[in-house]
Amino acid sequence: MADIDIGTLVEITGGSFQMGTNGPFGYPQDGEQPSRSVDVGTFAISTTAVTADEFAAFVDATGHVTQAETDGWSFVFAGLLPEPFQDTAGVVGAEWWRQVLGASWRHPEGPQSDISTRSDHPVVHVSWNDAVAYCAWAQARLPTEAEWEFAARGGLTEATYPWGDQLNPDGEQRCNIWHGTFPSNNTCADGWYGTAPVTAFPPNEFGLFNAVGNVWEWCTNEFTHRPSSGACCAPTTPSLSSPRTMKGGSYLCHDSYCFRYRVAARSSNTPDTATGNIGFRVAR
Repeated sequence: MADIDIGTLVEITGGSFQMGTNGPFGYPQDGEQPSRSVDVGTFAISTTAVTADEFAAFVDATGHVTQAETDGWSFVFAGLLPEPFQDTAGVVGAEWWRQVLGASWRHPEGPQSDISTRSDHPVVHVSWNDAVAYCAWAQARLPTEAEWEFAARGGLTEATYPWGDQLNPDGEQRCNIWHGTFPSNNTCADGWYGTAPVTAFPPNEFGLFNAVGNVWEWCTNEFTHRPSSGACCAPTTPSLSSPRTMKGGSYLCHDSYCFRYRVAARSSNTPDTATGNIGFRVAR
C-alpha cells in the first residue's frame, strides 16, 4: 500500500494556539466562543481536500459503496439541478436542499450528471463513515478539529480567514463562497457556482488550499456545543450516531445566513449524512 497516492501532505510543527474566537462574527450556539488556548502535537495534513479522482482510486481498489449509493439518494442544492427537473422532497426550512434519487459521488447532481470534468474537484456526497473508510485504506486518518484549525490558520493569530482578516485583500477573491442573494442569485464573483478545483485559490502560509469555502470538511471529533481546552480536540471513539464536527464552510455559505467560511467556525452532521457540499482532507 506504500504506492497509494493521497495527494501532498505537509508536516506542521505543533504548538499552542488560540482556538475559536472572541470576535463579533462568531456563533456562540456553535461553541466557537470563547477563544481558548489549545496544544497540538506535530502532524501532517493534506494540502487539499480529497479529489474525485483520488476517491475513485479508493473505490476501484476496495469496491467500497458509499452510504449515498446504498441509500439510493443524497441531498443536492436545488440551484444545481437542471430545468426541468422532477419534483423532489425538500428540507423544511431549507428548501434549497433537495432529495435527489441517484445522487452520489459519481453523480453529484443525480444520474444526469457525472464527474468527467470534475476529477480535480473535491469528492462530495461522502459521509463521515465513507471518509473514515478511505482513511483506513490510505493509512491515514481524519484530522482532529484542533489540528484542522491550527493548519487552516497558517500561523496567523486569531485571524478571521486563512490569509488574514480581509475577505478580499486588494480586491482578490480568495475562496469559493456564495456571492449575491442567497439562495436565488449567485453572481459567481469568485468564478464558481458549485464546487471549484481543490487548488483553485492561493494556499495559506502552511500550504493548505481552500481551507474555507468550497466544501465542508469532516473532522474525527464528536461535536459538542461547549468544547473546552485540550480534551475536546483529542481523537475520540464516539457513539455510532453522535454528530461529528465539520470545518471550513462551503460554496453555499453567505454572510446573510451562514457566515461560517471562517477558520473558527464549526458545524456538525451525523456520521451517515452525505450532501453535495461535504468532503474531507486527511492527516497522519
